[in-house]
Amino acid sequence: MDLQELLGDEAEALLSHTCKGIAAEDLCLPGPHALDHVMEQSDRPVPVLRNLAQLYNTGRLAGTGYLSILPVDQGIEHSGAASFAKHPSYFDPAKLVELAIEGGCNAFATTFGVLGLIARRYAHRIPLIVKLNHNELLTYPNRFDQVMFGSAREAYDLGAAGVGATIYFGSDESTRQLQEVSEAFQEAHELGMFTVLWCYLRNDAFKKDGVDYSLSADLTGQANHLGVTIEADIIKQKMAENNGGYRALGYGRTDPLVYDELTTDHPIDLVRWQVVNCYAGRIPLINSGGESKGAGDLAQAVRTAVVNKRAGGAGLITGRKAFQRPLREGVEILHAVQDVYLDERVTIA
Repeated sequence: MDLQELLGDEAEALLSHTCKGIAAEDLCLPGPHALDHVMEQSDRPVPVLRNLAQLYNTGRLAGTGYLSILPVDQGIEHSGAASFAKHPSYFDPAKLVELAIEGGCNAFATTFGVLGLIARRYAHRIPLIVKLNHNELLTYPNRFDQVMFGSAREAYDLGAAGVGATIYFGSDESTRQLQEVSEAFQEAHELGMFTVLWCYLRNDAFKKDGVDYSLSADLTGQANHLGVTIEADIIKQKMAENNGGYRALGYGRTDPLVYDELTTDHPIDLVRWQVVNCYAGRIPLINSGGESKGAGDLAQAVRTAVVNKRAGGAGLITGRKAFQRPLREGVEILHAVQDVYLDERVTIA
C-alpha cells in the first residue's frame, strides 16, 4: 500500500505532525499489553476481561492492541434499502458475517435479529457484539431517538461477547437514553460482556452558520467523557472535523486553554482531544469509518485510520465502505485500514 499516494497532498502534514498540546507520553496508548495495564486493574469482572481478550486477539490485528470492527445495524438506522440496495446479497446475515471474517476483523457488531440467525454457527469464530438500541426511521415524521430493541440478557443468551448502544447526547431524549444504557451496561458487565458506546451528538442547534458542530472536538470530547463515566469499555465516536462548538453555540463550560494551547485545527490534534477525554486513552477510542462515497472510499478510509492511529486512537469501525460493494472490494477496504495499524512507519504523533 502506497500511503503517500493515497494521502495525496495531505501526506506530509498527516505523517510528520507532532502533537504539542497533549503529548503522546501523557496518554495510555494502544499496544499488546494495554488490556493488562488498564483493565486488569479495573472493576470489570473476570469474564469481561476474557471476552475483551478474545476481541483483541482475533483477526489481522490480533495482539496489537488495535481494533477493526465491521458494524451492520444500518438496515434499521438508515433503512434496508439505503444500506443494501447496492449489493442485495448483504440482506443475508450470513454474507455479512463472512465479510467480517474474510476481512480479518476483530469483531462483528449487529442486531438481535442477525445474531438470532447466525450466532450458533459463528459465535466461536468471531466475537459478536449486539447493538441494543436503534433509531428507526419509519416513524413519520422522523424522530431521532434511540430506543431499546432488547436486553443485555438476550444478548448474553445469543452468545455475544459484547454489547453496544448509542446515546444521542444533546438531544431531548438523552437523559432517558443515558439511564437506559447505563443500566444495560451494568447488566452486561455482570453477565461477562464488554460494552461499546456510540457517543453521538444530535441537536439541530449544533449546526450554526453552515458549520456542523456536532463534529467539533470540544463537544464530541465531552460526549466521550460522559461515555467513559458510565463504564463503556470502548468509545465509538465520529472523527472530529472542527472545534469551538462551545464558543460558537454560547453554552456550556469550557476553558480558553483548550483552543489556545491544547489543540490546533490540525485533524490529528482534534482527534487527540477526543482521545484525552477517554480517560487519557485508558478507554480506547475507535472512530467511525463514515459513509460510502464510491471511488474515493479506499483513500478516505486510509486517511481516517492514519489520523486515528497517530492521535492515539485504537482503531476504526468500518461499515458502509466495506459492505456497499462486492466482497473482494470490501475486504480490500478492511485490509487497507488494518494495514495502517500494522505499519510501523505510522507512529503516534
